[in-house]
Amino acid sequence: MMSPKPSASASADGGGGASSSRSTPTARSTPLQVIHILGNFMRIWSVYSLYSYLSNSGDSIVGFIFSCLVPTSVIFLVLQKPWKGRPLPNSQVVPTVVNGGILALYFVLWGKGLLACGPLVALLAEYAGAVLGVLSAALYGRKVNIWKKIGGLAAMLVAYYLLSNGWSTRTHSPLYSFGSEPLEKATQTIGMKEMVVPITAGILSALRRVLARRVSLKNQLKRRLHAITIASATCFLFPFAMWDTILGSASDSIVKLQLPSWAYLSTVVFGMVLIFYVDNVAEEKLHLVFSSPRHLMVSTGCIIVLEILYKMDFSLFGFLVCSVILGFGIFEATSLERSKKSPLEAHELSNGVFHNQLPISELPS
Repeated sequence: MMSPKPSASASADGGGGASSSRSTPTARSTPLQVIHILGNFMRIWSVYSLYSYLSNSGDSIVGFIFSCLVPTSVIFLVLQKPWKGRPLPNSQVVPTVVNGGILALYFVLWGKGLLACGPLVALLAEYAGAVLGVLSAALYGRKVNIWKKIGGLAAMLVAYYLLSNGWSTRTHSPLYSFGSEPLEKATQTIGMKEMVVPITAGILSALRRVLARRVSLKNQLKRRLHAITIASATCFLFPFAMWDTILGSASDSIVKLQLPSWAYLSTVVFGMVLIFYVDNVAEEKLHLVFSSPRHLMVSTGCIIVLEILYKMDFSLFGFLVCSVILGFGIFEATSLERSKKSPLEAHELSNGVFHNQLPISELPS
């Protein structure tokens, strides 16, 4: 007996169902992508506000960051309540506390780099953590990709070298720049010597993310441990803030901070609290990690808008050239069999997250 042929309507419905199933993930991810873009825009806006405030007020960057970390740690502790539920073992708590020390050092170096190099360079230097992919390939990876990663590292160094020579500024860029009005303050060339501080901060930021992924295997556990990390970073930064307050040029810097100012509120809300949840959603739902060309593309668009709004010494074409070279370098430095692995897994492997990882039993949530 011959089976009946499927009707045209049935085949049409089947095709429509297949097409709708293919389009559904994109439709569902669109709101998350909008949230990711807006969250990063608000975070970058807080960086420009912080730079404008600190460059005009002369307050201590260490004291300011410490005063921001205090309410941030309270907010995370209240929201996540790491003391509730199953007790966390020392194998997770101890590395998390150490990670808090790395986070405190990152904040200090990042703040120093922000004041020395400006927000544009400080934001792009955060992507220097992609060099961990090169180190991972050299130590654990397959040798077939090592030269590709070294080429990506060379491209990143070229991008940072161009940035240090002022290619992103209208004053020193050899490329044409929009705008003919005189600048209020021309930007001096930075030099690679000054670039070491924000680049080191970017590498520490990537190292902190790698350690956080290795310690926490569940999303809920990651949030609990992040609360401990922020509290630990606040404790590590406390003596440095007190030392800077007592012996620094601004002896009453913490006391005289304008806490209700937009720079302070935006740094706490958007620069420390909200961005953690935004990046967490992007990583879990969109498979979009920080040190990736896609993330750099979002940051590039936000930086262009804010450079124009704040009327900075800015060269659009020079900045785009540096961003394209940096994105290409990140793409090559973090490449690892992208055709066989998801973007998130490939990036974590390129950062050495799963190399030499021992079997771990299920962790408490």
